[in-house]
Amino acid sequence: MSSSTTTELALELIARPSITPLDAGCQSVLISRLEAIGFDVELMHFDEVENFWARRNNDGPLFVFAGHTDVVPTGPLDKWLSDPFQPEIRKDYLYGRGAADMKGSLAAMLTACERFIAEHPQHTGSIAFLVTSDEEGPAINGTKRVIEQLDSQGIKINWCLVGEPTSKKSLGDVIKNGRRGSLNGSLKIRGIQGHIAYPHLAKNPIHLAAPVLAELSTVHWDNGNDYFPPTTFQISNIHGGTGADNIIPDELEVLFNFRYSTEVTSQALRDCVEGLLDNHHLDYTLNWKLSGEPFLTPPGTLVEAVQSAIHQIIGVKAQLSTDGGTSDGRFIAPTGAQVIEMGPVNSTIHKINECVSVKDLDTLSLVYQRLLEILLVK
Repeated sequence: MSSSTTTELALELIARPSITPLDAGCQSVLISRLEAIGFDVELMHFDEVENFWARRNNDGPLFVFAGHTDVVPTGPLDKWLSDPFQPEIRKDYLYGRGAADMKGSLAAMLTACERFIAEHPQHTGSIAFLVTSDEEGPAINGTKRVIEQLDSQGIKINWCLVGEPTSKKSLGDVIKNGRRGSLNGSLKIRGIQGHIAYPHLAKNPIHLAAPVLAELSTVHWDNGNDYFPPTTFQISNIHGGTGADNIIPDELEVLFNFRYSTEVTSQALRDCVEGLLDNHHLDYTLNWKLSGEPFLTPPGTLVEAVQSAIHQIIGVKAQLSTDGGTSDGRFIAPTGAQVIEMGPVNSTIHKINECVSVKDLDTLSLVYQRLLEILLVK
């Protein structure tokens, strides 16, 4: 089988405008190919989100390719050199929304499986695909719900590769063996509205908030560890005032985020923030949203197998990293599965003129195939 089939499949997937949570028929394309090579498919649709679980064989250990067919919005179409949903190959790069994040990876996963099964029809263990259309959106009815369903069926994943674009400068130079936790806070500090010329008759929530926000921005949360950088606190939005220049506002809204390591818990962060707010005697409400706990897959069977596959096919030693945003790996790792993320170069993801090297897609498919051979051929 020619590796050019990877690019052909990527072109077919990118041509479908699957802006989250839409799938736009991408999963049907994947399912038909998987069924043709012996996968049993279970559709798991929750509300408007389409998901599927496809598995070949029922013996252990179970290896899973995980990915998403949804993509982020395109942004201004007039800034694209070509229609983001009419993919084009220019100077050996495939352009289109989702080329790198992550329809290219999905295509590489599938063609890798097709070649692997053709060459090793009696492989040990099982191979599965977990695919969602809700990774770029709220991530409520996607992988999270599928994992809950699998758990209710007693299905346990041993190894999982998520096809997120993890490479930085060249294919395979970086893989993710974990992610930081993400905790969001929505804070409202109340004051008393009044005329700006009579501050003694009002209570300015902006002034009241300034000292505690300054204190929060200088707290040393932890030192990180061998796998995670130190925890960070960042304010993303501040809003207060009516727009008039002579009114003291009655309320200030602040949105902030923690990206935190395994050295601290989400509850400890909450307790610290609320304690500082209480110490400043503020009238406030604070709502929390936990996007995901940190997870880590230390060096072991899967990490070493992925690094070995990359070295054998590409000739580079992949570095381990836990930086970046969240991924659906945060829903899979708590089940006890070893989880690694490995995919194309991420320099254009979510950008205008997103693209991926055609050569990299073919090479990525070969890496995925070699990984299956290392894990499932004895």
